[in-house]
Order: sequence, then structure tokens, then C-alpha cells
Amino acid sequence: MECVLYEEGSGRSETVQCGLEDEACRLVLKRLRGLGDGEFGWVRLVDPAEDELVSLAQELGLHPLAVEDAVQARQRPKRERFGEVLAIALKTLWYVEEDAAVETGEMMVFVGPHYVLTVRHGAVDPAAEAARRLDADPAMLRFGPLSVLHAVLDVVVDAYGEAAETVRAALDRLEDRVFSSSRVDHTEEIYSLKREVREFRDAVQPLVPVLPGLLGGVAEEQRPAKVLPYFRDVADHLHRTDTEVRTLDELLNSVLDAQQARVGTWQNDDMRRISAWAAIFAIPTMVAGVYGMNFEHMPELHWSYGYPLAVALMAVASGLLYRAFRRNGWL
Repeated sequence: MECVLYEEGSGRSETVQCGLEDEACRLVLKRLRGLGDGEFGWVRLVDPAEDELVSLAQELGLHPLAVEDAVQARQRPKRERFGEVLAIALKTLWYVEEDAAVETGEMMVFVGPHYVLTVRHGAVDPAAEAARRLDADPAMLRFGPLSVLHAVLDVVVDAYGEAAETVRAALDRLEDRVFSSSRVDHTEEIYSLKREVREFRDAVQPLVPVLPGLLGGVAEEQRPAKVLPYFRDVADHLHRTDTEVRTLDELLNSVLDAQQARVGTWQNDDMRRISAWAAIFAIPTMVAGVYGMNFEHMPELHWSYGYPLAVALMAVASGLLYRAFRRNGWL
């Protein structure tokens, strides 16, 4: 558990040093109760146990359903309002290039009148980068708890954009391999990347309709007009990323169709080669079959040049067919 106390006017911050978990909870709650006007606290939890979160929730006035969502960490991106508390569920996302996989986590953000509570599940911690940005720009703290919400959203959406760029680069490399001269079937790679993009879309798309009406869950006195452009900027970045992810999904469909068409072309080429060689060997087989029937009266059967003539006929006919097939690109 981590807790940081902020002063909106001066931008000063104080980190609450927490000891054991039960002592940390009591200390944090004590400091939050003592906050004055123009002050707010930011409490950060990572994979909390239900008991730990419930003890905080009772003091902070969180709804039991919100606590359940935060503990289970299996929520779609959404916004809920429980009295004075605004709850936002987010998907954190990052692309592991070594495994060509999109990894996701989850974060719940609870915004109250004088506090922000973030609950994180997963390896990536947007809260750390959000805190760094607030320290670098203390003027944002004049917006109170909304400044933390904006910073967290900004970090998460920026990570979406970076992941989209990495996936685009991976797709470009895959396209080069698909349209190369090598006869390698990349269907499995395409399906794997398409599955990762689908997981990407599941994180981004549900958040798109949430952001425009996000501050509708905040009381008017807690929602200064000057903060709205910052949230609109985040929503614009998210919309661009959503458009990019949709484009990636469509491109993967096109690449998959192209790969299947190339595989079909390779199979047709193979069938043409097989058919051409079958036609070439059909003539010697036919001639040999005729002379192998052992009838008593057959043309040139007792002629001394009959055998060389039959062999020459088979060779010439096969050579002419081979030349014709080569000219037409079958061989």
C-alpha cells in the first residue's frame, strides 16, 4: 500500500510511510481523516486482498459492488457512480515483442471528494508514471483528485498508442514475409497476431464511449471547466488509437486472404507440374502398352528397326510435350 498527500495550491506532496499492512491501513485512514480544504490523498494498492480493500472501502464510502469489481479484476472498461464516488475500470496493456503477444492488466480508479484510490492488477503500473508526471507538472494539482484521474488515463491511453505502433511494425514485417518469394505458410503467425489485436480491441473499444461522458459522474463543484480540455485531449488520443486498432484488424484480414490466395496458387502450380509430368509419361506408357500386348501380328514386330523406332517415337513425343509445357510455364 502506498499513499501520497497533495496540496492543490502549492503542489507540495507528502508520502505516507506505511509499515505492516494492518498498520498501513490504519495510518492511511488517519491521515485521510485529517485532510483540510485544498488537500487530497492518493492511495495505491497492488493486487489487494479482499479484507484489505474492505477495510478501506468502509471508511471511504465505497459501494460493495465496486469493491467486488476491484478485487475480481475481470471487468470491461466502464464508468459507475456510487453516491459521491466515481469508479472507472480500465484495461492496462503492453506489447511483448519477444513473444509477439499483447498482455493486459486491470486498474480500478475511485475518485472521491478528497481522495483517489487506485487498485492495480498486472505487471505494468500506470500509477508510477502518473505520479511522475504530476511531480513534473504541479500546476495540474489545482484540479484536485481529477488531476490524478487525468494523469492515470493519460498514461494508460499513451501506452495504448505505443502498443499500436509496435503491433503495426510487427504487421509490416509479417506482410514482407507473406509477399516474399519464399514458399512459407505464415497462416499460423497471422492468426496469432490477429488474436492479439482482438485482445487489444477488447481493451480499447469499450473505453471509447466512456471517456466523453466521464465527468458526468463528478459533482459540478468538483468539475472545474478548465479541466475539461485535458480529458477531451485524452479522449481524442484514445479515438485515434481505436481507429488504428480497427485498421490493423482489417489489414490482418487482408493479409490472411492474401496468404490463403498464395497457398492456393502454390497448390495450383504443383498440380500443373504433376499433370504435365503425367502427360509426358503417358505417351511412353501408351506405346509400351501397345507393344506389350504380345499379339502375333503387329506392325514392325519382326522389323529390325522396330524397337529403336518405338523408343525414338516415345522420346520425341515426350520431348515435344516437355518443351510445350515449359513454354507455357507449367514446368
